[in-house]
Amino acid sequence: MAGGGLGGAIGGTVWLTGLSGSGKSTIAGHLRSLLDRDGVPALVLDGDELREGLNADLGFGEADRAENVRRVGEVALLFARHGFVVLVPVISPYAAGRAAVRARHDRLATPYVEVHVATPLEVCEARDPKGLYVKARAGLIERFTGISDPYEPPPSPEVRLDTDGTEPGALAAGLLERLRRLVPALASGD
Repeated sequence: MAGGGLGGAIGGTVWLTGLSGSGKSTIAGHLRSLLDRDGVPALVLDGDELREGLNADLGFGEADRAENVRRVGEVALLFARHGFVVLVPVISPYAAGRAAVRARHDRLATPYVEVHVATPLEVCEARDPKGLYVKARAGLIERFTGISDPYEPPPSPEVRLDTDGTEPGALAAGLLERLRRLVPALASGD
């Protein structure tokens, strides 16, 4: 398949997983700005936005969460194979779902980088930008990841970001430097 975004080259998927409020979307936004600055075609597939549209028919049970991750993975793969660097900030709580997305990328020889935004639960709860943790603790949200539903952290992600005390822009800049070694289409940016 010919790519389109990076002069015919295949791009890649950068999958940012972590708890709600960990900083996934903020880091992805900063990273996208850096890629835009460098002239790299990039897009963000934000989990919240996709749940409002493409995945609006899905709930939060285990099967629906797995389908959510599968669909997002397929969209990311499509764009990555057309030369985009696709940033995917999605909680994706289950290891099996993330592994399936990786396997699909591997089968089609498309770079996939798993980034664990490893913000501790207590920090995410203190941030609580959407007030979801308060509602989950009050029993108003069932099956909330990290509270009443599990989050399975990746045992060996390509990149682990410890966000506590580090500004998102600095995290994104450091991540870009690591990605230059992990995504062949970005290597020329050294």
